Amino acid sequence: MKEGGWTLNYQGFSAMTFTHPLARDAKVWSTAGTKGKARRLLVIVTRLILDKEDERYKPKHIERLSVAAKEWVEADETGINDFMLINRPKKWVGDKD
Repeated sequence: MKEGGWTLNYQGFSAMTFTHPLARDAKVWSTAGTKGKARRLLVIVTRLILDKEDERYKPKHIERLSVAAKEWVEADETGINDFMLINRPKKWVGDKD
């Protein structure tokens, strides 16, 4: 998967697994930039509305999930650098389902 100059490669292993009541799934992906920089990201899939303009956006829930993810990344010893919250593709803008 290529996004914004970064190539994402799924890494289906981690010493510990991220779980949270507000997360549907989480996987570790490695990224390789055009200048050879490599990073490992924790990608968290959630049903929460992530668009601040949406009336169903709940900042307290986003904050709870983000704090838990940040603490997990900081405690992880396998070199994960950051996290990203995403919605499953079915819920993306423009999808008819």
